[in-house]
Amino acid sequence: MRTYGPLCWAAGPELIGWHLGPQAAPRKFIAPMVINHSVILRTLGLLLVLLAAAMVVPLAVSLYYGDTGLRPLAVGAAATLGVGAVLVLLFRHSPQEIRSRSAFLLVTVAWFAITTCGAIPFYLSGGFQSFVDAWFESASGFTTTGASVLTDIEALPPSILLWRSMTQFLGGMGIIVLSLAILPMLGVGGMDLFRAEVPGPTSTKISARVRETARALWLVYLVLAAVQAILLWVCGMSPFEAVNHAFTTLATGGFSTQNESIAGFDSASIEVVTTVFMFLAGANFVLHYRLLVDRDWSFFKDSELKFYALVVTGATLLLTIVVWGTQYRSLLDALRFCSFQVISIISTTGYASADYLLWGSFAQVLLLLLMVIGGCAGSTAGGVKCVRIMMMLKHAHRELYRMVHPKAVATLKLGRAPVSEQVMAAILGFFFFYIVLAALTTAVISACGVDLVTALSSVISSLSNVGPGLGEVGPVLNYGGLPDLVKVLLSVCMIVGRLEIMTVLVLFTSDYWSS
Repeated sequence: MRTYGPLCWAAGPELIGWHLGPQAAPRKFIAPMVINHSVILRTLGLLLVLLAAAMVVPLAVSLYYGDTGLRPLAVGAAATLGVGAVLVLLFRHSPQEIRSRSAFLLVTVAWFAITTCGAIPFYLSGGFQSFVDAWFESASGFTTTGASVLTDIEALPPSILLWRSMTQFLGGMGIIVLSLAILPMLGVGGMDLFRAEVPGPTSTKISARVRETARALWLVYLVLAAVQAILLWVCGMSPFEAVNHAFTTLATGGFSTQNESIAGFDSASIEVVTTVFMFLAGANFVLHYRLLVDRDWSFFKDSELKFYALVVTGATLLLTIVVWGTQYRSLLDALRFCSFQVISIISTTGYASADYLLWGSFAQVLLLLLMVIGGCAGSTAGGVKCVRIMMMLKHAHRELYRMVHPKAVATLKLGRAPVSEQVMAAILGFFFFYIVLAALTTAVISACGVDLVTALSSVISSLSNVGPGLGEVGPVLNYGGLPDLVKVLLSVCMIVGRLEIMTVLVLFTSDYWSS
């Protein structure tokens, strides 16, 4: 058995052979699975057709409002549909099943292709200075990062604003997971796609069939979005604004229809509703499903959820103490803005209700740490994920314990379940690659003339899919002033971070491509 990233498989009898080296005893070897490019291209075509179909919704909105987004969306949908249809037709006779190794390549190529096609309406709308800016906005949307290059969001036509929000809504649960819900032709190999795309170190199934799992998750996703949209409407948003913000909240994306984000509404009730749903979006959606459908109250006993809530509570209290009396005279105001900002950052939504750059260095460092931590596994949030942070803390404690008791046998547990050394090694490996990528990309961006604070925070924000950072990319600023090369690098970081790093990095190993 050979392991590639988070997946492993055992070769069948037909793949077992004998290798004879010079003057060596015969030994068994397992031939690696061959990458099937035809099935990758066919499935990519299906995904692009699905993306083109999604553009019909903002097209209808453009017709309703009679705005200028009609032509950009029509051209974008036609181009995406054309490329997708050609790929489907050319490779229609390819095998139905997607093998494990092919899943990594397909997921990575699909996200880059979807980002490129999704950028076409943005570029043709005239609201972006270059295709690089449009591609950055599209990458930020589909990866639910929420970073923007726009200085006047409100100048965009309603249909383009809706498409901008829809990129996050589709990317939140994952357009590939959506395809698993409605495209049964992906076959049994769909679980490999599910594992490669779903954020988090685990991908717990609700049903024995991955298609049923994907449908169940999307059902919860849509129900929560509908409930939030209704509540936001009741709180004073227009129906259009409510739908857009529900899309981007449940996706933990953070795109807003207002230049000042949520702060532009200046409404405590809107902030409370948004805060609650940002917190829920940062929790594991499997827990939501079991609570809503199965009435399983173990939702409140989940160890990762408890850790997530503990970090949120602790960070909120700390920030409230820091800003109370300096930035806000009222304790309730301090608690209101701090709780919103803490949950917005740790859930990697990225909405802004205040300019936290005015809160001092301690607040900025704390929020930067929350960007790294992120939400729960199985949520739409980014970051390292709470479960990984928990296990690394447990691992560190165990090593200290072993120094005092070198002969003791200490087993790592998540809740009551033991965690294998293989899983722990994968967690440590992920965190190592996260730190290395953050350091190297920060160095390159700094070499492009960007100051260190802006460079570091923008990279962490991109890898964790947060959106706003520190310095020149703070909550009331944007990424528009950065050089094009930096925007491209950050866009790639967004996609790599959205795919949990390892899914992309495995493509750069010689083992992956060996035949």
